[in-house]
Amino acid sequence: MRKNNKKISLFESNLVPVIGKHVFGNLYDVDDSILKNLDYLEESVIEAAKAGNLHIIDIMKRQFNTKDSPDIGGVSIIALIVESHISLHTWPESGYATLDIYSCGNESNPALAFDYIVSTLKPKSYRVFSADRSNPSENNDSKVFNDF
Repeated sequence: MRKNNKKISLFESNLVPVIGKHVFGNLYDVDDSILKNLDYLEESVIEAAKAGNLHIIDIMKRQFNTKDSPDIGGVSIIALIVESHISLHTWPESGYATLDIYSCGNESNPALAFDYIVSTLKPKSYRVFSADRSNPSENNDSKVFNDF
């Protein structure tokens, strides 16, 4: 007895469209006093969320010590947001930070949140990348990311 294995396209299925927008990057030559300042960085993440219409549920934060900086080292901040997450990691001894903002939905704008954090960290240079993390559907033709 054989089963009929009809292939169903995504457009014929009952999948709910997901709009996923991911902006991430590297910040170079940032003043080490900024990269060590846990309170300042946490406030930057909070304000960036507001700028990008992202809604914080909780924040985890940690200051690390390093061999070269035993008193105050780098910082990691991870904000759980309704739309997904914001993560910021710093290496003061290298003047370096990484930033990752992923959000779902039409109303959020992770690029604005990214730009806000760049403006508060004031790197001499940075690289930004983006990815469309949406699923294909009739209402979402994978060009959504370019529209935000």
